[in-house]
Amino acid sequence: MLLNIIRIRYADPPTFLDTTQVIAGYQFNRSVNGGFNAFPSGVGSYLFGGSTATLQESPTFTYQPETGQQYAENVIRPISPVVIMPLSLGGLPIDTLLRLTAQSIDGLSNVRALGAGPTGGGSVRFYLLLHDLRQLQIQGAMTIRISTDAPKPSGDQPPSGSANKPSGSQPEHAYLVLTATSDPALTTIQMEVRRLLHLDAHAEEAEIVYGPYPKVPGQIAILTRSMFAMLSQIAYEMEVPEDDVKEGRTLPTISPVGIETRPDVVIHSGKTAPEHNYDAVHYRGRWYWISDDDFRSKLSFTMMQILAALAATSHSPGAVITIPAG
Repeated sequence: MLLNIIRIRYADPPTFLDTTQVIAGYQFNRSVNGGFNAFPSGVGSYLFGGSTATLQESPTFTYQPETGQQYAENVIRPISPVVIMPLSLGGLPIDTLLRLTAQSIDGLSNVRALGAGPTGGGSVRFYLLLHDLRQLQIQGAMTIRISTDAPKPSGDQPPSGSANKPSGSQPEHAYLVLTATSDPALTTIQMEVRRLLHLDAHAEEAEIVYGPYPKVPGQIAILTRSMFAMLSQIAYEMEVPEDDVKEGRTLPTISPVGIETRPDVVIHSGKTAPEHNYDAVHYRGRWYWISDDDFRSKLSFTMMQILAALAATSHSPGAVITIPAG
């Protein structure tokens, strides 16, 4: 994944592989030998012996490049917000999650691209919204609700889905819930969130839908990204040598906007990599790495791997694990 980020930054084609087979072979060898020496002259007699044991492991991994429909579904197709938002229920920071996955929220843009100026574009209000959501998440004044019930109709708008479908076949719906609180500071933040999301001043929850703008009042529209778009965003923010920019190998690095002061994943570059790093790859004569003491970058990178697993709606034949037990 780190190598693909670097390739995208330098306009080289990334390669996405799917593990199709894992074969783990183990071999355990044991040997024991011994003897007895006796000397009739009275010099002395003694026993001697020895033993050896070896354990050998020979794993074999088989990879297959993702192509065609599998590539389109796993890499190019945006991930549904109904799949993304529940990750915040497990404690993952919602601001980091949305910075990685959201192209826009209710028209507030998170688009940052090479060549779009020193800040790469984007809306400051987008990051103010994420900051407020994170504060509410920390204090337990916001949560995500998942339901298979059809959303309540708004005015003349019919509910989505068919009422005749069995409950097991109903699609899931995600809702942003602003829980009741007696803290005036949290109440103020909730009011600001409602204002930024164009919700009613007394709304307690709103359905999360995919798209640039909500179709009906009371919805929150999130235009989500694909895995390729997420990797591209990280690539735009990574550190690259100044000589590569001057010589036209890549474009200048974009800077974060608004109240955010650092990239989602800080990727360093240099002629040598530090001994202790979270991940490092060698590319075109230079090392690129994520520091092991950078918890925020490690968390964001781990979240991207989780999202990559969630985005994989199409798979090659499952991996086979073979362990001889003779």
